[in-house]
Amino acid sequence: MSHDFLPAPAPIEPLADGGDLAPRPDTPPRLQPETLGPDAQAAVRALMAAGESANTVRSYQSALRYWGAWYRLRYGGPVPMPTPEPVLLQFVVDHVPLPGPDGLASQLPPALDQALVDAGAKARTGPPALATLLHRVSVLSRLHQLQGLPNPAQAAGVRELLARARRANARRGALPARKPALTREPLQALLDTCDDSLRGVRDRALLLLAWASGGRRRSEVTDATVENLLPAGERAWVFRLPRSKTDQTGALGAAADKPVVGAAADALNAWLQRSGIRAGPVFRRVRHGGHLGEPLAPAAVRDIVRRRCALAGLPEDYSAHSLRSGFVTEAARQGIPIGETMAMTGHASVATVVGYFRSAEVLRSAAARLLDE
Repeated sequence: MSHDFLPAPAPIEPLADGGDLAPRPDTPPRLQPETLGPDAQAAVRALMAAGESANTVRSYQSALRYWGAWYRLRYGGPVPMPTPEPVLLQFVVDHVPLPGPDGLASQLPPALDQALVDAGAKARTGPPALATLLHRVSVLSRLHQLQGLPNPAQAAGVRELLARARRANARRGALPARKPALTREPLQALLDTCDDSLRGVRDRALLLLAWASGGRRRSEVTDATVENLLPAGERAWVFRLPRSKTDQTGALGAAADKPVVGAAADALNAWLQRSGIRAGPVFRRVRHGGHLGEPLAPAAVRDIVRRRCALAGLPEDYSAHSLRSGFVTEAARQGIPIGETMAMTGHASVATVVGYFRSAEVLRSAAARLLDE
């Protein structure tokens, strides 16, 4: 097909070199394109930290502190960058328990293990959970990626050893610990402990908003502000998430709007009315005498769940995440479609939600009742 009717493309002009621009006396020194100046390096670090959640930053710092303490005890100096592959192999065998004549044991000498405890790098002696080991390796791997260095965690030997460690862990029956789900019945038991005091009204509103709006994470609950709560009727609010774990940029649009209706809306209305909060963070500390204090930290959500569980006589195994897993499990029990559940929770992985659905349906299986009359 002929394109003769199209105009000829305009020639691309080369970029100008700035001509005879003369620097002013107060102009800072010229930068070198091959390197990043110290001020820019500090800005990059600040921007990277600002783009991560506080919990993620703390977990990274904890992992790197442990790496530093372990390496100094093992090798007598700071961790080299890039880190040699044999160091990662030694780190794995030092922390994965293997069968021996006296039972399971790792290669880390007991004296070094105790020294790590004494230094505050770990809470107790003994090998960590496999998830902790994998997290520490992934943090070192990410550090290499950010610095553009050869990544020893991607070496074939390290990857194969970690795969074998996972299989050995599974064969020993060391399944990952899962917190129980706060489904409708145990959640109601917690709500029954919330009296008409200011703290009781706050806890009731917090638990119901966290659960009924899709099982919100701790930071999502404590990030809630009056400005992010949009009235939608007499017994209805829309909770607009400014960000979430799967959307750190806050670009979800309509998917960030979560309904808060019915009993949850009633509890939220009661808290806002009693507290007199008209702007800023919704959930705040209640001091002695019924005075409001600073906004709650994410860890406070866990503390509230545990305290209410203790008052209700429930096991202390429940955690803040039990609100999220409880919502998904209860949705499965009541036959809510997976897609509708995921629209509420914001899960990015179908496999994760399917796991909760299968756990909820396992006792309802007709195939398990073939011997019933």
